Amino acid sequence: MRITRVYTKTGDKGETSLVGGARVSKSSPRVEAYGDVDELNSLIGLVRAKLHDEEIDEALALIQNDLFTLGSDLASPAEIEVPRITSSFVTSLEEITDRLLEQLEPLKEFILPGGSESGAALHFARTVARRAERRIVALSEIENINPEAITYINRLSDLLFIIARVTNKRESAPEKMTDFSKRRRQG
Repeated sequence: MRITRVYTKTGDKGETSLVGGARVSKSSPRVEAYGDVDELNSLIGLVRAKLHDEEIDEALALIQNDLFTLGSDLASPAEIEVPRITSSFVTSLEEITDRLLEQLEPLKEFILPGGSESGAALHFARTVARRAERRIVALSEIENINPEAITYINRLSDLLFIIARVTNKRESAPEKMTDFSKRRRQG
């Protein structure tokens, strides 16, 4: 399929087409869900543009391709045949997570999102993944969707947390631990 022009004028009244041709509001839960996935994919692209770590870049490239499949999955009613997220996508994320987790010390307390510029952006990507997860779960409560989509996005947010930590470690950006004792309740 070739895209020969960007504008189609078919969305000028606030509707868009799902895969298969059904028209829905641009504010529908389905569009919200795959829109958050698209935002996450773009944010990961921004991280990759600034990152200089081949292993992490390779993992993020795989994730970006997976996110296109996830977006297509979410944009397609269950009866439409398109590539879908499967358990093999989840297994790939788990394998990367396990490999990277071996490089980190166990956490003893919560850490504040931050660190290097790439690490902080990856923490931000994790929060976007969690928002996408909430939207996908909300969609699943009103429409039939692929249940592997929820599992995938849940594993992905966990992996993005690990990738942020590994990136900060490799870039010598120390993790800042939360310190609840520094704040006193004002009352």
